[in-house]
Amino acid sequence: MTTALVAPSARYAAVPGLFREVGDLKRVRTADAEGSMASRAFARAWSALVGGADPTAVADRETAAAVAGARLAGIDAAVLAEAGLDGDAAGVVLRRAVDEVAAGVVHPATLDRLRAAPPPAGAAVALPAFIDALRRQPRAGATAPGRARLIAEPPEDHGEHCWAVAVYGALLAEDHGADRGDAFLLGLAHHLHNAVLPDAGFAGETLLGEHLDAVVDRLTARALGELPGELADRVRPLLAARADAETPLGATFHAADVLDRVLQVHHHARAASFTVREALDDLELVHASPVQEHQNAVLAAAGLLP
Repeated sequence: MTTALVAPSARYAAVPGLFREVGDLKRVRTADAEGSMASRAFARAWSALVGGADPTAVADRETAAAVAGARLAGIDAAVLAEAGLDGDAAGVVLRRAVDEVAAGVVHPATLDRLRAAPPPAGAAVALPAFIDALRRQPRAGATAPGRARLIAEPPEDHGEHCWAVAVYGALLAEDHGADRGDAFLLGLAHHLHNAVLPDAGFAGETLLGEHLDAVVDRLTARALGELPGELADRVRPLLAARADAETPLGATFHAADVLDRVLQVHHHARAASFTVREALDDLELVHASPVQEHQNAVLAAAGLLP
């Protein structure tokens, strides 16, 4: 079967930098809660959905927060409010962050929504058990049949991956002609079976062989049974798009999924090859300030300049 390329290729060339920074929220933590910003956003989004929130509204709020977080990291609307900024001032800061990383990258209509979206709501309801299970379940990493697995530490968890695919899907939906609420929901839900099934990657799926589809379907149905009926009915038909790349939703989902999987590998490769010179020169670790000359003199005297 030939897979149709639905989105313009120029968009794919533009988004990796933004997606890489958004994906780094899998590795950003703050003192006020356990887990990465990505893992917490995964749970927060599901909480809103289980509480009856509109999926498109949740997608807009969470995607805007993720894009702002690409540069602001853990400084979100709640932190800005606690630091004394009123809603208008906080909004200016968040929009400034969105514009810095997304302007000229995402579809113009998508950018308008990111700039206008309100902050995500806090957790509203108790979470189904599968959500915390996915947040604890590590991803397998790169595996291939007949080959030893490549383990890169620390592994991401399934909640972080599903959150990233949901956000990337919502950011790409406009280009593919897909519904962004559906793209976001499918991203969040596409690994429901891994709440029970530990991830052995492609190698493990190959060994499950003729049992794989039945196992995935059975465990997915179990997780869907933990959701309110109306939400489960909304999610269930979307999961069929995991098997195609020719519908707008399928093309959006598979673009988001493969970008996240490969960008995760790029992260580990980049971290392994990171140098002191990059920190000092490219990232300006000792940045411009009234004391920069003194700081550089100290490092030179200590023999710490590359």
